[in-house]
Amino acid sequence: MLPAVPDRALAELGRTEGGPETLALLVRDQDTRRLLMMRAVLDAAEAAGPAVCPGPAKHRLREDWALLTAADRAAGGGAGSPARTRLGHPLMGPWARRCLTGLTPRGRPTARGRRELALDLAHFSAVAAVAAARAGLAFTASLTACDGVLTLPSLGALRTGGRHDVPVGVRHAHGRLTLRVPGAPDVTAYLEHGTGAWSDTPAWTSAYALPGLVPGAAPMPLDDLDPYRIPPREPGQYALSGPAAPDDAERKRWLGTWSGAAAVLRTGGAHRLTEALTLLRCLVPLELPPGDDGRGSFSATRREAFGAFLSSGPATPVAFAATLVHELQHTKLAALGEMAELHRAGPDARYFAPWRPDPRPYDGLLQGTYSHLALADFFQRRALADPARAEPAWADHARYHAQVGAALPALVGSPDLTPVGRRFVDTMAAVHERLAACPAPRGYTARAQAYIRSVRTLWTQRQPPAPPLR
Repeated sequence: MLPAVPDRALAELGRTEGGPETLALLVRDQDTRRLLMMRAVLDAAEAAGPAVCPGPAKHRLREDWALLTAADRAAGGGAGSPARTRLGHPLMGPWARRCLTGLTPRGRPTARGRRELALDLAHFSAVAAVAAARAGLAFTASLTACDGVLTLPSLGALRTGGRHDVPVGVRHAHGRLTLRVPGAPDVTAYLEHGTGAWSDTPAWTSAYALPGLVPGAAPMPLDDLDPYRIPPREPGQYALSGPAAPDDAERKRWLGTWSGAAAVLRTGGAHRLTEALTLLRCLVPLELPPGDDGRGSFSATRREAFGAFLSSGPATPVAFAATLVHELQHTKLAALGEMAELHRAGPDARYFAPWRPDPRPYDGLLQGTYSHLALADFFQRRALADPARAEPAWADHARYHAQVGAALPALVGSPDLTPVGRRFVDTMAAVHERLAACPAPRGYTARAQAYIRSVRTLWTQRQPPAPPLR
């Protein structure tokens, strides 16, 4: 049975907002689901036959869990312990899903599937080692560098100089990690506070974090090392651009843009900054798509990676703040959708969305409309907050408001909405109407409406003809 969503929380989320209590509700629910997924991985491994998960792999998994438990106890337990922090990291969600897929194969497991599962489970050993090191435990462990790379999440990555799977011995004591690769000199790395571990060895790359979004906030990991940060490319599916590995100059650009984002978020409503501080847990840098001139950005969130924000290097603080607003609405709506059934519409892609050239399924239309409604609100607030420099904000507001207006009739008129979903979508419609009470100057509104008419015409022309009546 799905947990009940309080009326106040549903109303706040329907307005694309969310106070501290509502956002904390989403976070608690997602953290609980993550822990349940971890438990599911352990149970699936124990239940799997030796052809899927051999005895040594099961034994190693038990040892890893014991080390995590010891780390949790050493740090006093609780949500802030290193063990729970590592298990709750957004990119542990994709890891768990991959493991569950590998542990419950359809049909006879293939050699490739067994190898991938073995490497996925080996990653859990690295996670346990990081938690134990952060908790201050002295330990030794045997880890695996997958394809020549050992990633220790939040600490860094060791490259062994080849493309093979290599055993790596790890010893930790008093904040010092000693990494031993057969036939190579030992590598020593010293744990830094928060994120990263320092080493003067070229084979070691330290994890990196941006400063807190506001003074006193925790540093924000800019994770270009985690092996699960980008979903695998699958034929016929929408694919992200590739992962980026920012150099020092690119990190400085990230820092400059990130540092200006908080002030921009505030001008679009204090709740926009609150949701970024509450929901955002890591940034994953992406490459720009081929042919991009660098003035825009490419971004995404992943349902299975709650709290992760994937983005190419943003051009300006305003662009970055707007992208954060957009993607965090996806994060909120996906989390709400796991707590409450909003609709029972199928996956057929047949709806017009003025921000996409292709037909969208109902759920995709709901997700996109929700994010665009938040952007219409965000830019209206920015325009009203600084009338002297309001022209770009009014232009953006008018475009997003018109796009939402074109999509809302299909959402509101759907017979597939549940009672909870009906209240949610009706609240969205009320927000759209409220925003219309303070419209953009006439020229911006006219251009936005003309744009909607033109894209609708193009979209209609691209659709296949309806089958003849019989």
